[in-house]
Order: sequence, then structure tokens, then C-alpha cells
Amino acid sequence: MRRTRATSSGFTLIETAMAVVIIGVGVIAMVDAQRAFMHSNAWSNHAATATYLANEIREMSRRYSRHDPVTGVYLDGTDLVGWGPEIGEVLVTDFDDLDDFDAVVFGAGGGDGPINAVGEVIFEIDQYGDIRLDEDGVPVPLQGWSQTIFVEKVDPFNMATVLDDDYFDPPAGNFDGRGVGDFPLRVTAVVSFEDPITLEVEEVTRVTWVVP
Repeated sequence: MRRTRATSSGFTLIETAMAVVIIGVGVIAMVDAQRAFMHSNAWSNHAATATYLANEIREMSRRYSRHDPVTGVYLDGTDLVGWGPEIGEVLVTDFDDLDDFDAVVFGAGGGDGPINAVGEVIFEIDQYGDIRLDEDGVPVPLQGWSQTIFVEKVDPFNMATVLDDDYFDPPAGNFDGRGVGDFPLRVTAVVSFEDPITLEVEEVTRVTWVVP
């Protein structure tokens, strides 16, 4: 008698398990790649926003002199006079020289919001490209972002050397001396972002330039 061998037409349990494992690994790899792409894209948007905010401060600084154009900066005995905002200079529109901006913060906890090159608050933009309004119809400042400005006096022969605000060079020999207001200034704009959930503040970028 001839024996007939039945042929199986399905998958075995091992084959099915291997297929599930291979598909699962592929799906996990795709999810990880998508997550990495989204993280990279979010950071790129963050970096672009931070660079924009820092450059706005740098552009704004171009129209200011180093010190007050009327009173300047000088020593009254041992006291430095004229560094920082003068009396009556409260708002950014009141500032008229670079040293007024030393240690000033715009945005986040330091004011209404980050500012642009003409000193105006930068507002949130909705998905339609319009300024976002709150429930009372008031424009919403750009949330979470801040601009911190530092103004430092530096050595005219070594811009990496920071000098005290009241430093001056006395006359010596043929050298007539250098007053407290005759030094270059190094301006640094630090842009940070505060996470709305964790409230952690992270520095995103900083831009530094020297005003001779």
C-alpha cells in the first residue's frame, strides 16, 4: 500500500512567533525614530526662537551710546555715578545708553515679555498667524522666554578681561590716563526658556559683542 504524506498549508507556532518579533522590532524602531525626529525638530524651533530673541537685543543696542549722552559716567570720590538707569528711567523706552541695560531681564519673571529691536513686547502667534489674545482680548506676550542682558567693562587691549565698573587708568608718564567712561563695553544677551510644566529654566543661547 502506498502511504500518502499530508502537506501543511499554514504557519507553525515558531514561525508565527518569529514574525511577531520581527514586526515588533520594526515598529519599535520606527517609533524611536519618530520620537527622535520630533525632539530634534522641537529643539531646532527652540534654537531658532532663541537666536532671534538674542539678535533683537543686539540690533537694539546699535542705536545706543556706551554711557549717558548727557551726564556720562564718572567718579564722585569713590562712588561711581551714571552706571545703570538714571533717575526717572524705568521703562525700556526711557533707557538712553548701554549701561542702563546691565542685569536687566525682559520676559518670563522679569517683565511683560521679551522685546524686539525697537523695545516692543513680542507676542504669541496662533496657528493662523495672528496675535493670540487672552479671554479679555488682550495680546498674550511670548510665554516662557526671557532675555537677560549683561554689560561689562573690558580691557581695551584684551577683550576677555573684565574690569570693575569703577576702574580707571591713572596718568603715567606720557599717558594721559583713561577715565571710567573711556573703556569698551562687552554686552551679552542670554536667552532662556522656562518649561511650563517643570518650571525649570534652561539657557538656550547667548550672544556676546563688544562696543568699542
